[in-house]
Amino acid sequence: MGSKSRQLNIFFFPLMGHGHLIPMMDTAKLFAARGVKATIVTTPRNVQLFSKTRGANIDIQIIKFPAVEAGLPEGCENIDSVTSLDMSHKFIKATKMLQQPLEQLLEEYQPSCLVADMFFPWATDVAAKFGIPRLVFEGFSFFSLCATHSLTLFEPHKKVFSDSEPFVIPSFPGEIKLTRMQLADFTLQEVETDFSKLFKEAIESELTSYGVVVNSFYELEPAYADHYRKVLGRKAWHIGPVSLCNKDSEDKAQRGKEASIDEHECLKWLCKKKPNSVIYICLGSMPNFSDPQLFEIAMGLEASEQQFIWVVRKGKNEKEEEDWLPKGFEKRMEGKGLIIRGWAPQVLILDHEAVGGFVTHCGWNSTLEGVASGVPMVTWPIASEQFYNEKLITQVLKIGISVGAQQWTWEVDGIKREAIEKAMRQILVGEEAARAKALGEMARKAVEEGGSSYSDLNALIEELRLYCL
Repeated sequence: MGSKSRQLNIFFFPLMGHGHLIPMMDTAKLFAARGVKATIVTTPRNVQLFSKTRGANIDIQIIKFPAVEAGLPEGCENIDSVTSLDMSHKFIKATKMLQQPLEQLLEEYQPSCLVADMFFPWATDVAAKFGIPRLVFEGFSFFSLCATHSLTLFEPHKKVFSDSEPFVIPSFPGEIKLTRMQLADFTLQEVETDFSKLFKEAIESELTSYGVVVNSFYELEPAYADHYRKVLGRKAWHIGPVSLCNKDSEDKAQRGKEASIDEHECLKWLCKKKPNSVIYICLGSMPNFSDPQLFEIAMGLEASEQQFIWVVRKGKNEKEEEDWLPKGFEKRMEGKGLIIRGWAPQVLILDHEAVGGFVTHCGWNSTLEGVASGVPMVTWPIASEQFYNEKLITQVLKIGISVGAQQWTWEVDGIKREAIEKAMRQILVGEEAARAKALGEMARKAVEEGGSSYSDLNALIEELRLYCL
């Protein structure tokens, strides 16, 4: 009877932002496919995101996010909808108000386990109150988790004399160098801020939680997975790439927001292209690219003479006159380039045989989706932990080339058209492509029966069953 007698019921509690909601949804699907009862806990305005993709085995419980009470604009239930960095910090701080309603749900439904986003450090104590394990869902790679730990513990950035002087990450596999310019602003501030305090609490909650679920696979970063678990002593399971749970075109197209382009039209456009001939450019949903920077991207694309799909944030389409586009650009690029204003079906595009390169901001979701699709990358890190991911892509895995970004910032400017043109020309003909393809095959094997991620997920589920006996 033992471990099989009671069905596991796991609550999944993602931070309300597409970069957190989407991989958590995929993770819930993976658990549900193994016979676990999976329940997503989210706010009313985010339910729509899950309505088409949740599948028959996933429930949704709604929790009220009191935005106005928290000092945020009415209807602000997703971090992607905030308009400034200051407001995003307030948003994350305001999520503490979700503690009491979450407790009420846990008391009512009595789940077996709570998988909560890293930005809910208080969730560990909440789970303990009800005698259930809390797993931290990390949106980072093992590489980034280890780098963050080393920088927090040893503070090597305080031992250099300028913002541009490189330092080696201490007690860390490989000789990886960074500069202060590439670190988050709250890391460099001497005075503790609300966000730096939250980040510190998030790191501490890893230690007191039952363990950590990581969207990665062992073959991608073995030295860092081993370092995190064996040297740092963290209990962790790699279960990714979680995006690979979406098998057919419809599942891939429906991930995230409603696409700004009909997926069939997009595929029709791609099907006219030769294999590995199109470069996909998508630089995240949160950074703010200045009009001059967007203009430089356009000029670099045109000069490179490469075929491309370029995703531009919808906010850039609010004015009638799009000053960021060179005059006559779209007409000259007709048939050669496609601009998507808003949300794109990224996994669907990356998986198409016509796509041979990916210009990315190095967010972990995008990085892993690029890896899983087997495409080489042009790296353009902007903020968050993206400069760490760039080092993994370009120096460890050697499946990408850097466009030359050096400054951690949400206000993006300063990369010239010549650098963009050069990277666009190089990425389709370099040695990175063969290595990327091999890694893509490893990613797919990892999630198949007997693969490293498949086995780690099985081990986690079995451990939770034994815990709940």
